[in-house]
Amino acid sequence: MQTGLLDWQIRFKQLDNGGDPLPKIQKMVDWKRFRPILEVVRDKQRKSNAGRKPFDVLLMFKVLILQSLYNLSDEQTEFQIRDRLSFMRFLDLSLGEDVPDAKTLWLFREQLTEAGVIEKAFDQFEAYLCEQGFSARKGQIVDASIVPVPKQRNSREENKRIKQGEVPEDWSEQKKRQKDTDARWTKKNGQNYYGYKNHIDVDVKHKLIRSYEVTPASVHDSQVFEDLLDEDNSSRDVWADSAYRSEEKLRELKQRRYREHLQRKGCKHKKLTDREAQGNRTRSRIRSRVEHVFGVQAKRAGKLIVRAIGLFRVKAKVGLRNLAYNLDRFCVLVGA
Repeated sequence: MQTGLLDWQIRFKQLDNGGDPLPKIQKMVDWKRFRPILEVVRDKQRKSNAGRKPFDVLLMFKVLILQSLYNLSDEQTEFQIRDRLSFMRFLDLSLGEDVPDAKTLWLFREQLTEAGVIEKAFDQFEAYLCEQGFSARKGQIVDASIVPVPKQRNSREENKRIKQGEVPEDWSEQKKRQKDTDARWTKKNGQNYYGYKNHIDVDVKHKLIRSYEVTPASVHDSQVFEDLLDEDNSSRDVWADSAYRSEEKLRELKQRRYREHLQRKGCKHKKLTDREAQGNRTRSRIRSRVEHVFGVQAKRAGKLIVRAIGLFRVKAKVGLRNLAYNLDRFCVLVGA
């Protein structure tokens, strides 16, 4: 059966009616704003005109956003672009056009990472959000989520050396490239996790990520607390869970003229009073809004394991994930 133009339009309409978020992101985001900072990776003059012409940097960047929205590997991303109509439409690719392969995608992300472009893109979109009337308002919420990575199979002695900041002497250069010496173990709710943490600051009104930091999973949430706080928020109110609460943190917040709304934590020998428990319930009505951010990222992407080795690369992937969330959230806010 021959396929006509009307058939494609009908299929795309069915996708839109099914809740596909990509058309809104494609239409509402001013993608051209990203081009100047992306072009830095192409500033190196080509030694020869031989070979295939590089893919457009904006196309490649949108591929990375797609990958981050759905938490795909490089190989899965290449396959899904070839297979899914919604992905091809988002990238303005026709059936006859070339698709970036997994190796090309990996290389482009490496170039952006080494040039520090991903952090710049996040900051640039933050400035754009403010221009569009979505500046940080009504206070801020700080929280962190665990970012799992594939577990390493090391001996007990190798793990001991790694924890001391050393690399086992008998590892070859090839083995070193395959080993993640930055990831760490942590325990949460009685369960062990291996990887990193995505620390974020979200404004209360819009639930947009205003700043973020990525650390090994063993780093306590409170260690990057002050670094995340957004001085440009319209309110001095700060919400966070009990992991951030200590006499030192309360004193620092007061010195910086923030109004703290940090959850209290009871213990076996000192339970919360009724008043303190009621205060926790009141604060959690605002603080729980940050869970929406992690929930949206997990809902679309499924298991949020990151396929990267080392803090440098994981930070780039998590940064892209946070930027992708903001792009998606911006479109929801505009649509509302």
